[in-house]
Amino acid sequence: MAIQVEAFFHQDTSTLSYIVYDQDSKEAAIIDPVLDFDYASGQTATNFAQQLLDFVSKQHLSLKWILETHAHADHLTAAQYIKQQVGGQIAIGGGITKVQDTFQKIYNLAGSIKTDGSDFDRLFSEGDTFNLGVYTGQVLATPGHTNDSLSYVIDGHAFVGDSLFMPDAGTARCDFPGGSAAILFQSVQKLYALPEDTLIYVSHDYQPNGRELAYVARVAEHKSTNVHINTNTQEAEFIQVRQTRDATLGMPHLILPSIQVNIRAGHFPDAEDNGVSYLKLPVNLVGTKPQ
Repeated sequence: MAIQVEAFFHQDTSTLSYIVYDQDSKEAAIIDPVLDFDYASGQTATNFAQQLLDFVSKQHLSLKWILETHAHADHLTAAQYIKQQVGGQIAIGGGITKVQDTFQKIYNLAGSIKTDGSDFDRLFSEGDTFNLGVYTGQVLATPGHTNDSLSYVIDGHAFVGDSLFMPDAGTARCDFPGGSAAILFQSVQKLYALPEDTLIYVSHDYQPNGRELAYVARVAEHKSTNVHINTNTQEAEFIQVRQTRDATLGMPHLILPSIQVNIRAGHFPDAEDNGVSYLKLPVNLVGTKPQ
């Protein structure tokens, strides 16, 4: 029996979280779990994460891994909440140390945040493997969107984070600190070298032109129809398209709170002397000023 995949869509952030599991051993991984967060009130909730946990319970799964494709800028991770409830090792790409170093400067967090990746249980690098029952997952380093971006390939299923969107949406932006359209072009070539029937699962779907939700397409479909990067796309052409588009994009709504939590593997900053945890908001530093 093939590895099993269950997708969950977080409507507020257009994020896909996945549960991947071996039906026989019941060993499972959760990829990119989301914590509900209301920016206006500063309130968190675990409604969406509980959907993941309910599925784990219903299927009698044993959670081995909580896999982050990268430190997302558009949602807060629910990794710590899930680990507290059912266990599992939290893993991310080794490039997270570069991301931590970059953002501890932006948020002026020197001395109050670790920049060695040790908040995570495992830092993956290119070529690393992990097990889910009888299946071996392979790790591909696919930076470009961010320094720490990874793709996880398990039994013909590739979970690529933001390196690719669906073919009609192309790729994610490359203008965050540490991002590079040239590097992303090379990372996509690595994904396109996978067998053509490999299923590519994306982390976001913004449903362009109002179409129905979609989150999986074969490598062959991307190579023939991806609107930003197909087999006929030259590197210089992709860089120009990507940089031109990125120049028009505003900052993600939740980037300032989410990064502070996600580079800590889902931990919030330590509570202050009143017992409350606070997230910082840098003024006139990130992004562009409103016109």
